[in-house]
Amino acid sequence: MSRIEIVKDFSDAPMGRYEYEGPFSGELFRKTLLKPKYLEAVEKKEKLIVYFDGAFGYSTSFLEESFGGLVRELKSKEILNNIDLISNDDITVQGLVKKYVRKAEMEFNKS
Repeated sequence: MSRIEIVKDFSDAPMGRYEYEGPFSGELFRKTLLKPKYLEAVEKKEKLIVYFDGAFGYSTSFLEESFGGLVRELKSKEILNNIDLISNDDITVQGLVKKYVRKAEMEFNKS
């Protein structure tokens, strides 16, 4: 089973959208961890489990760039079917991620 524990595998203080904004941006997370793990899970016909617990919080720009950016980069409408989002510390994180993914999917549908 493919999994990402953001605090353990990336940072306990993820923030920012782009790499030039800091060392733990959504862009860097997507490129180095989320996309490779997501593609690995899809190839294995598994779901990718993403654990958000333990962080000092998540900026909306980090979440949008990570997960909305994954939709835009892969041009996929299946992201939410292939990822389980686990957040016991802050239940709003899951809703935000889903919102950003759906918005990116809608933008993708318009083009």
